[in-house]
Amino acid sequence: MQIKNYAFGDLPFSKLFKTYVENFEDVADFYAVNPFSSDDLKNYAKSFTFRGDREQSASLLHSFNQQFDVDEATFKNIERLKQADSLAIVSGQQLGLYSGPVFTLLKAVTAIQRARQMEKLLNRPVIPVFWLADEDHDYEEIRSLSLLNDDLESFALPPRESDLPPVSELSLPDEIEELRSEIQGTLIDTEFSDELWTMLDQCFYSGATFLTAFGNFLARLFSKHGLVLAGSHHPAIKEQIKEPLITAVKKADDLHQNLERQSQHIEQKFHRQATVYDSHLFYIHPENGREKIQRSDEFWTTASGIKWTSADLTAKIESNPARFSPDVFLRPVLQDRLLPTLGYAAGPGELAYYGQMKSFYRCFDQQMPAILPRLSVTFIEPAIDRVLQELPFDIDEYNNRIEDLESAFVERTGEVDIEAIFDSWKAEEREVTSSHLETISSIDETLEGAVEKAQATYFNELNKLKGKVYKAVKKRKNIQLNRIHRIRQNLFPGGQLQERTICGIYYMNKFGPDIWDRLLDHLEEMTLNDHKLIYL
Repeated sequence: MQIKNYAFGDLPFSKLFKTYVENFEDVADFYAVNPFSSDDLKNYAKSFTFRGDREQSASLLHSFNQQFDVDEATFKNIERLKQADSLAIVSGQQLGLYSGPVFTLLKAVTAIQRARQMEKLLNRPVIPVFWLADEDHDYEEIRSLSLLNDDLESFALPPRESDLPPVSELSLPDEIEELRSEIQGTLIDTEFSDELWTMLDQCFYSGATFLTAFGNFLARLFSKHGLVLAGSHHPAIKEQIKEPLITAVKKADDLHQNLERQSQHIEQKFHRQATVYDSHLFYIHPENGREKIQRSDEFWTTASGIKWTSADLTAKIESNPARFSPDVFLRPVLQDRLLPTLGYAAGPGELAYYGQMKSFYRCFDQQMPAILPRLSVTFIEPAIDRVLQELPFDIDEYNNRIEDLESAFVERTGEVDIEAIFDSWKAEEREVTSSHLETISSIDETLEGAVEKAQATYFNELNKLKGKVYKAVKKRKNIQLNRIHRIRQNLFPGGQLQERTICGIYYMNKFGPDIWDRLLDHLEEMTLNDHKLIYL
């Protein structure tokens, strides 16, 4: 495994993200800590105040992780969270099917590696945590996955009707067996396939919930590195962190004003990632699933017709917080009430909505953590690397339209002018023949026709040769054009970044389930402000 840095500026990331990693000072108004400055991180850690209860959080996390097949290293790290100076590096994602896209696993890798680095930098315990988005209800987004074959292929579980509960409560249907067969038939059989499928079958099977399936999968891969799993769709945890839910009702006007003001500010220079609503709460209805709570004047309502006053709603949250769920803005606040979060390892989209939240955090008397760009990679397979060397393009150019790549290839490779070569050849031959014709005619005039016949025969052979040359050039060109198609589909499948499209098990099957361990070994001094090309 070889790793090379590649500038984010050359790849399809947002203007905000590129500015964040290339010139943080231009976005400092939107974030609390410069994650690229060791001094800023040290100062933030020194001034950090945790509003939660470390002992209680550790106890709850111990209970939460017992439902998964975690290594003892995870429980040791949970114990370390009890220490008064402990901190956490957190990342998280939805409950993916068969690992989800590569970037999901890269988030876990980032949390582990950045925790190691921060522990060395700060000389205090820093624990990696992966927040399972167990309150999300977007089943449609997680029921499918994509793999590379000759082309990009997608696989999916059957759709389900709307008004679903949080996906963590849903069980994998019987169709998981059929999906498994389709995926196994698509992936090539390698020396790692048996080990991979043994692991997958022990996690993703009919009747297992999405939470236990995905949690066990992450535990198998990363708990030996001490990764702690966390989530909020858990009655005892929700009871522990219910105060921000109540604050979201009591300070609704202040929250909206602060969030909207910051969102307008960032929108002037970059873009607004997430829509701002008057309410940041969902209600988990026992029959209708997870419903958005709407706010109008002094009343809070759901689509199913439930209606509360502010006083009624706060009382309801106080007595039964498990029935209430945060939106995209409130979720980080709950997370940081449970965990002493030094930094959050965010993808470009998350980094953008965190940029809307600086003053939002203050309304809860909490500190916004450092936002650490997660590890971003493009895997270069050996077969792809070999053909890359033969083509005149940089990695980022393969994200261009295939028609543009084909035109650029013809232009850059300086296509040979075959007609000009053979026209010149024939002209030279005519000149040579003409110079000898006079001599031969002086010997015997009757041989003049034989000379012309010899020349015609020669020209006929040249024409045959020209045809072969045309055929060879066309063959070579087609081979190269096919290679361009293949590289583009591998590096930017479906016109998207590889890490956002391809399911992680594709690389685990080809290069081993321990690919993430080896990646961690190679990222001893991981920097944040470059994309990584991983040569496998």
